Amino acid sequence: MNPRRLPLLVLAAILAVAAPARAGDTPVATDTDLERSVALMARIGYCAGPTFSPDGKRIAFISNLGGSPQIWTVPVEGGWPEPVTASDDPVTGVEWSPSSDWIAYSLAPGGGMNEQIYLVHPDGTGMRRLTDGGKENNRLGGWSPDGRFFTLGSNRRAPEGIDAYVCDPVAGTLRLVSENRGVGGFTDVSDDGGHAILSRTVSRGNNDLFRVDLQTGRETLLTPHEGPANLSGAFAADVRTIYLASDLDRDLRAFVRLDLSADGAPLGSQLLAVRDDAELQGFELDAKRRTAVLLWNVGGRSELEIFDLAHEKRRPVPSLPGEIVGGLVFSPDGRSVAFGCSGASAPTDLWTLDIRRGTLRRLTRSPHAGVDLEQLVQPEIVRYRAHDGLELSGWLYRPRLGQAPYPMVLSFHGGPEGQERPGFNSTYQALLARGIAVFAPNVRGSSGFGKRFVNLDNGALRVDGVADIQSSVAHVVSNGVADPKRIGIMGGSYGGYMVMAGLTEYPDLFAAGANLFGVVNFETFFKHTEPWMAAISTIEYGDPATQADLLRRLSPIHRVDRVVAPTLVLHGANDTNVPVVEAEQVVESLRSRGVPVEYVLFPDEGHGWRKTPNRIRSAVAIVRWFSEHLDVQVATQ
Repeated sequence: MNPRRLPLLVLAAILAVAAPARAGDTPVATDTDLERSVALMARIGYCAGPTFSPDGKRIAFISNLGGSPQIWTVPVEGGWPEPVTASDDPVTGVEWSPSSDWIAYSLAPGGGMNEQIYLVHPDGTGMRRLTDGGKENNRLGGWSPDGRFFTLGSNRRAPEGIDAYVCDPVAGTLRLVSENRGVGGFTDVSDDGGHAILSRTVSRGNNDLFRVDLQTGRETLLTPHEGPANLSGAFAADVRTIYLASDLDRDLRAFVRLDLSADGAPLGSQLLAVRDDAELQGFELDAKRRTAVLLWNVGGRSELEIFDLAHEKRRPVPSLPGEIVGGLVFSPDGRSVAFGCSGASAPTDLWTLDIRRGTLRRLTRSPHAGVDLEQLVQPEIVRYRAHDGLELSGWLYRPRLGQAPYPMVLSFHGGPEGQERPGFNSTYQALLARGIAVFAPNVRGSSGFGKRFVNLDNGALRVDGVADIQSSVAHVVSNGVADPKRIGIMGGSYGGYMVMAGLTEYPDLFAAGANLFGVVNFETFFKHTEPWMAAISTIEYGDPATQADLLRRLSPIHRVDRVVAPTLVLHGANDTNVPVVEAEQVVESLRSRGVPVEYVLFPDEGHGWRKTPNRIRSAVAIVRWFSEHLDVQVATQ
């Protein structure tokens, strides 16, 4: 058999295959079998972040097929994937020039936030770094329509701000255009290359948009407003019209056209597409800026619409291959759009949508050796009330093994402006295969439900967000889904904060916890996190200069003496977002009091795990921890 005739990525799955096992099979009682079954689940790969070649014949994307996220390319018509990079460090972003064979990409040394920007040819040759290296933080932007330059953000000037730059790939030079305190970056460049749209984050959950003259640096505010706003924008065919995803003067984001004067001042706006049941997550325009694809977030699931900009007509894409879509990008001829798509039982893979016909075609098949995806668990959405009557929701995963009430783990997302969505989560599925249910709530402060909801936990209101933990437990217990004596809690980043808040505020509710790179002490967080992160976080959490008492009251470390549940702590040594000092405080405090604690430190990771061996190590540790401390009785085969 000719291996090049095999479906995309299937050969890798064949080479990696182990003894067959299905996710729904009854687990066995030995540590060896636990490690093997969990490792199979955690090893499942992904393909994401598509970007077209200038002729539209190939797509570059990021995949962890080789164990660490790297760049691959594949023919649009289907075929064999070819690797472009082979670094030990993970690739975090990729953008193919619209006019040349240069690919710009970002690489994260040690998995940290000090990403560096590189150029490389599609065959892997000519690789060169354009940024300075070291501890500076860089963010890859997009190319100008003519490919003469691309944009990026960097704190190379001052650590407290991500400034907006343009980069000449031929000369290899960076030019500062807009200075920021906090986070700023260009979201689009006009067709003539003379102007860009700058997004400047005032605070987390609140940003402004500006039209910027790229030669003079002159900025014109496009979106004056009071209070929070979540905005993104792109140029129409000329610089006198801007299309926005905007929640100005409304709760849910919608698709808006903004008209400008000759000098760039906003004249007036028109609402083009709005839904009462969904937020506009984002949109993508074709190269001629005649067609838009709108991406709607409907309670966590994705829906797509094709929007004819000339006639202002909408038509839905009737069905998608999975629950969550991201990374929309048009082909150069505008006839198709590529995107990543995933679901609870399907890892992220690349698809294309034919704009005229509305047909879908799959480009990649991520390997899942030893795991039958059809046996994985699909969640159900549940709604319930918080202590103050606010409606909350969450995703309930019921294991195929056993009967309710189940041992259960509550999982809290990061952010806090993140959103729990029904995407592929290998740790969830590994827990479910052991007979442990998972409930993943969207408590107040989560995104996707409007700007009022996402701001309900700011500052002193955070106590209500923490109280939602108790309401979530009460819901699953009162409905007979969870065994009240066998409930665990886990989460990463801000979700790790919620873990420690739950273990300190409600110690009687939880039999065990797993804190993944979570904040535990706001004083040390603000002191040691990236200065630009600190600058945009004062509204969300509190200002350490003026609200030190509030931050102390909200920090679980000052009530850690109430923790009685065995606690697993996992952290990356190179994390500069939530520095490792947060984990060390928890471990030291619990050990000094004799509370069972296990500490897993990843020396080659930052804020989260990107490398496959580390994801396996994390998943195995979490599943073993909850299996032991939730007293899961696992039958032998």
